[in-house]
Amino acid sequence: MSTEPLFPGFSSHAVPTDTGVQIHTVVGGNGPPLLLLHGHPQTHAIWHKVVPALAAQFSLVLCDLRGYGDSSKPAGDADHGNYSKRVMAQDMLRVMQSLGHARFDVLAHDRGARVAHRLAADHPDAVQRLVLLDIAPTLAMYAQTSEAFARAYWHWFFLIQPAPLPERLIEADPTAYIRDVMGSRSAGLAPFDPRALAEYTRALALPGAAHGLCEDYRAAASIDLEHDRADRAAGRRLPMPLLALWGAQGVVHRCFQPLAEWQSVAIDVRGQPLPCGHYIAEEAPEALLAQVLPFLTGAAV
Repeated sequence: MSTEPLFPGFSSHAVPTDTGVQIHTVVGGNGPPLLLLHGHPQTHAIWHKVVPALAAQFSLVLCDLRGYGDSSKPAGDADHGNYSKRVMAQDMLRVMQSLGHARFDVLAHDRGARVAHRLAADHPDAVQRLVLLDIAPTLAMYAQTSEAFARAYWHWFFLIQPAPLPERLIEADPTAYIRDVMGSRSAGLAPFDPRALAEYTRALALPGAAHGLCEDYRAAASIDLEHDRADRAAGRRLPMPLLALWGAQGVVHRCFQPLAEWQSVAIDVRGQPLPCGHYIAEEAPEALLAQVLPFLTGAAV
């Protein structure tokens, strides 16, 4: 395994938020600000294959979500509110503001894309352009759950079980959880750099990591749905340009109509499937960049 760092020349910071949580943040590059958010069960390391091209045009801010990576992992509240996407979005807004970025673009995958959705909904003046990878809106996915989806996304229903059952099972063998969950997708483990896999495994073995991960999902199945339903009832739609991309070999493509679902909650939406599975930035980095760079720079996609 190579010993080269995944993000050479980037600097790491622990950025405090108003709630006492610290967000592990990695910054580098030059240009307008771009926030990058990862998914489950990963960290900011997911972006290592696309960062060189992005850093040539953007000032990049790569964060670990609260509960993940080297960010703080507070104990969950009774209503899981401190892992709501609203609170997690506020974490990211605080990070960007602390770095002097009042308005910025966002590129986000999986759980990070759900945080980005809430960030754009709650703080539309801050988010200039939004790229969401391999998700449909949370409310739509729960409302349309089928047998095929439940079998493929079993972890959605496992992780929301009351503590400490899922935490105890994950903590028993974090390495197996990483390899089994990620390796069971369409591409297996082949797309993942060993350095990145080692980082995901290290991070999940940290104290509190399994709990943080579960609380993220518990919030998504409870308080986050309340926030989403309130948006729908009020007729609120995302105003900024949104690019939705998803894997043609993935579950979201097979079980949902992601473009139509995003068009129901946002005004200016475009998107398409890419030739890969769930982990787009690691499976198909060139295809991702071919879509993202024109969109973020204002060129036609």
